[in-house]
Amino acid sequence: MAIILDHINYIYGADTGTPVHALKDVCLSIPDGQFIGVIGHTGSGKSTLMQHLNGLVKATSGAIYYNGENIYDKGYNLKNLRTKVGLVFQYPEHQLFEETVLKDVAFGPKNLKLDKKECELRAYAALKKVGFPEELIYVSPFELSGGQKRRVAIAGVLAMKPDVLILDEPTAGLDPKGQKEILDLISNLRDESGMTILLVSHSMEDVAEYVDRIVVMNRGEVFLDNTPKEVFKHYKELEEIGLAAPQVTYIMHELAAKGFAVDTDATTITEAADSIAAAFGKK
Repeated sequence: MAIILDHINYIYGADTGTPVHALKDVCLSIPDGQFIGVIGHTGSGKSTLMQHLNGLVKATSGAIYYNGENIYDKGYNLKNLRTKVGLVFQYPEHQLFEETVLKDVAFGPKNLKLDKKECELRAYAALKKVGFPEELIYVSPFELSGGQKRRVAIAGVLAMKPDVLILDEPTAGLDPKGQKEILDLISNLRDESGMTILLVSHSMEDVAEYVDRIVVMNRGEVFLDNTPKEVFKHYKELEEIGLAAPQVTYIMHELAAKGFAVDTDATTITEAADSIAAAFGKK
């Protein structure tokens, strides 16, 4: 088991007169190689939760275990943890600062005290993995499009050779084509490397299409934790906390209410199309 969260609580401003309980008794197991979607409305605690996984934020109480070791134990090497559990923030421009794309991606390996050649080799390899254009590796990252910046930010984390990749709203601000390209890239990375991936998203369609498991956060607590099909069966409960199921879910339930024998558990367009074609063919 790669990561275990054991009764994690986090309180903002615990020593002030207005504390905010951002995480409440969160218990989760994140096994190796799983692709997990983390969803929730703004302020639900999902981003705060992700920042706990590599020690950027320390829990007020509870424990986090990475490969059997408590990351809060005295003497635990948090720097090493952050090379194994990589975090890509929502806005990539917050992570880009070097003169060129290549230097930016090589920055992490450089901090590991690797020699220049190894740093550049890792950077080249990471940029290739994310499909970044070779002719742009020596330009300033600030001259890039939003989608290109996103790829560079992901490459910068991949150059550290992490076992776990956390992406906080990686498609925010991109057009539909750019969103699909980034999500396909992330999915391919998981398929090729077997790494554990956690995807924070507001898009029900995205998580339904790509992930193995969904963790729904609400007011700092785990509200649901299951496969997409099982989570979206609870679409009415999701609506009560300000979320929704994919549009496919509503369409399939409407068709079923009209007497068509469709699969109301379908969560993707492909599944829905197959079910509708079969049902209409029998009518």
